[in-house]
Amino acid sequence: MDNILVIGIAGGSGSGKTTLMKNLMEQFGENISVLSHDNYYKRHDELTFEERSQLNYDEPDALDTSLMIYQLDQLRHGRAIDCPVYDFAQHNRSTDTIHVEPRRVIIVEGIMIFENEALRNLMDIRIFVDTDADIRLCRRIKRDVNKRGRSLESVLEQYQRTVKPMHEKHVEPSKKYANLVVPEGGRNQVALDMIKGSISRHLEG
Repeated sequence: MDNILVIGIAGGSGSGKTTLMKNLMEQFGENISVLSHDNYYKRHDELTFEERSQLNYDEPDALDTSLMIYQLDQLRHGRAIDCPVYDFAQHNRSTDTIHVEPRRVIIVEGIMIFENEALRNLMDIRIFVDTDADIRLCRRIKRDVNKRGRSLESVLEQYQRTVKPMHEKHVEPSKKYANLVVPEGGRNQVALDMIKGSISRHLEG
């Protein structure tokens, strides 16, 4: 498939990446395929649930980024892929997959997608969603408790143990690779209009 636009959306956990992506999907959904880095966490069947819950999920080695690079490259060449699915309640990869068809626009989203040079080099536009740490923590608590079946204590413990230090080590430094830094994510209407304009021009071209 010729003329595919790949947009990377990065930023800390709870920064507003999903809100931004949903805004784009509302207008261009039939033209967009999505790959989420979260689905590429490695499988750990050899570990107990307790052992898996203690792993550091906020460092690059926790993710099978090489598989994501391969599958994104397949989509860029017009080939459908079966994306893995991650079960956050079990801290392990599910047996399910998501069938993803190539479309004119591919959105790649995740906290560490700019950290890997080979992955970010496959992106035409790199967007970093920049949001205050307190707001990100509140959003993460709400999401993990309500949608991922986690306890408040486990969310806070994980945040203090790995999420915050790994954000400062891996996520924040990757902001320098962004073409566009968007404060407040999907609620930033000016930035949203700019991104929508880029997509519209691509689709019309």
